[in-house]
Parts: sequence; C-alpha cells; structure tokens
Amino acid sequence: MKKIYIIHGWSGSPDEPLHKWLASELKSKGFKVEIPAMPNPDEPVIKDWVAKLNQVVGEEPDEDIIFVAHSIGCQTILRYLAGLKTFGFFGGAIFIAPWLYVSGLETEEETNIAKPWIETPIDNVKVWKYLPENKRIAIFSDNDPFVPKENWDLFEQKFGAKIIIEKNKGHFTSDDGVNSLPSAFQAILDIAN
Repeated sequence: MKKIYIIHGWSGSPDEPLHKWLASELKSKGFKVEIPAMPNPDEPVIKDWVAKLNQVVGEEPDEDIIFVAHSIGCQTILRYLAGLKTFGFFGGAIFIAPWLYVSGLETEEETNIAKPWIETPIDNVKVWKYLPENKRIAIFSDNDPFVPKENWDLFEQKFGAKIIIEKNKGHFTSDDGVNSLPSAFQAILDIAN
C-alpha cells in the first residue's frame, strides 16, 4: 500500500484545510496518509525538522512512500534525502510552493529564521539518488508573495522537477482561499501509478 507523508510549512500545522482535504481525498483512494506535526513551526530549524522527518519516516528508502510538502516543508524533504546514507528509491515527491530563495518577509526575526534555510546548500545530486526522475513535481503559483519566480527554474534545473504553474493561488494557504488543490492530488495519483 502506498503511504503519503504530508509535511506542512512554516507556521503551519497538520490541521490546515489543504492538508486535510488532500488526506481525505487520498484516503478515499486507499492510500495511507500521515501528517506529522513539525517541531516549533513558528521558528523552524533545519536540524530539528530533518530529525523529525527521520524519526517519522526512517532511513530506509521505500518505493511505496510518496512525499508531499508545502513551502519550507519542501526543503525539509530535500535536506532529509540529501542526508541519507542508504541506497534505493522513494516513490516520489510533490513540492507545493517550494523555495530556495524567499521574498516578502516582513520582520528581522523572519529574515533570521529563513537565513539558514537559504544559505545552507542542499546536495541536489544526492536528492536525485532517492527520487526517480519522472516522479518529482513542483507546483508554483504565479502570484506567490513569498516564492520568487527564480525558484521555478531552480527546481527544474537543480532537482529535475516537472513544473506546474497555478494561477492566482498565492502561497497556497487558506488565507489565499486555497483549501483544495486538484493538481496536487492528480500529481500524486500520477506518481503512484
């Protein structure tokens, strides 16, 4: 049975409407779904988030595991994969509003939280070893206030992701009116088959 791990973003939670909707849709198709609560979501720290994912998923690749993540959760998955020392493939990954560079931060505190995530490199070659080439998908919005368009090319070039551009979805949060995302659901179904 395929298992989906949904990783929320900065200041996010498992209870966000989009995550709950995705989980419900996936469960109705027979998937197992887990949405772990990431540690200290208002002040995410790389080592803590990667350690949590390691604790939840383990270190052994499994082709029945598919990752879905939002925003900084996408980086968490990439950093988790880059840190593995085992061999094999996971089933794939869907990145929603992923970023290597972020904009629109309003306070010095936000900038300080984001800084390590921006400045600590990710070994994209190692990531490729764990995600099959045709099973990496990044979904962006054309009006995301936090994710500059340069991330579109970066995710395509560095991580070999297929890029999907949504219109007027902001940062894919309920504040942006996004409580469901059929393109992400379809992407999971495509990867799972």
